[in-house]
Amino acid sequence: MNTVITVSRQFGSGGREFGIKLAKALNIPFYDKDLISMAAEDSNLSVEFMKHYEESAPGFFSRSLYSYYQMPMNDRIFIAQTNLIKKLAENGPCVIVGRCADAILEDSLKIYVYAPLASRVERKRGIDTGIAPEKLEAHIKATDKKRKKYYEYYSNRKFGMAENHDLCMDSGKIGVDGCVECALAFIKNMH
Repeated sequence: MNTVITVSRQFGSGGREFGIKLAKALNIPFYDKDLISMAAEDSNLSVEFMKHYEESAPGFFSRSLYSYYQMPMNDRIFIAQTNLIKKLAENGPCVIVGRCADAILEDSLKIYVYAPLASRVERKRGIDTGIAPEKLEAHIKATDKKRKKYYEYYSNRKFGMAENHDLCMDSGKIGVDGCVECALAFIKNMH
């Protein structure tokens, strides 16, 4: 397999777990949250600083003709992550989750994992999130809203649209393992 795979996902759909399992099945590297520390190292910014701003869209006036150092921090972090994502893709096949990687890497195999809200709430209840069960639904909606804003700001595409992806799967119906099986079959039949 010679393709970089990018995974977009709704919060709580199991997209990260899917990416890990798919990368393991294909025996290729997996990147997600570790991109933050890698990009911080590449750009000489602190990891804590990047985590604070990461996946947040800047305010209305942030896009301007300022130099890199006058640029809003969100934009600087996005540029650092974009450069790293491109560098990782040049190194060979891998799975990259989130961070607009599907828009950054036009030639990637773009996969979207989603699930009904009830399935995502149930999934998160089974994981120690540190969030009270009665607040999970609101937390999931807020995280989705934040990701949508970030994605649409930096990619100029609508978040979660099927036409932006090569393969879309409902993990609420087939589970994460079913999504991995579908993706492997899809990859096997790609030309």
